[in-house]
Amino acid sequence: MIVSGVDEESITASTPTTLVQVLADAKAEVIATSLTASALVLGCDSMLEFQGEALGKPVHALDALERWRQLRGNSGVLHTGHCLIDTSADAGRAGRAVRGVASTEVRFADVSDREIADYVATGEPLAVAGGFTIDGLGGWYVESVAGDHHNVVGVSLPLLRKLIIELGYQLADVISTDPEA
Repeated sequence: MIVSGVDEESITASTPTTLVQVLADAKAEVIATSLTASALVLGCDSMLEFQGEALGKPVHALDALERWRQLRGNSGVLHTGHCLIDTSADAGRAGRAVRGVASTEVRFADVSDREIADYVATGEPLAVAGGFTIDGLGGWYVESVAGDHHNVVGVSLPLLRKLIIELGYQLADVISTDPEA
């Protein structure tokens, strides 16, 4: 994984879905233009939409505490923008980009103030979009998801598969299906 260094705070958009797509595009483009070898470059960005507001990473622990007090017992929609760029030398594919946004509803448990404080004290909510992870400690506090679970982890595998095919590849062309590899 290569970190793009895109200044996420400087980018704005009118809707959460547009914002995550613009950020994913910017991240993928920065990396794709820096490579000298052929590759498929995937840029992603996630954001939680809650009560019409786009929530990125909490700014500090107090922000995370307040956010979790609002989220508990409620639902939000996690949007992840994906941009896949082909940097291969193949004239038909070189520089071609495909994109899409996956959205998944996340229902949060009605957690106690103590659970919120303990979770925020781990530091995990400060490092992730929406202030939670489903594949880390935050998974204890996610009651259910409606839609693509992988999207909440950070990359929608069903959407990525469609983007790979849209570029003219088959899934087996880009991933190893050999259990020994």
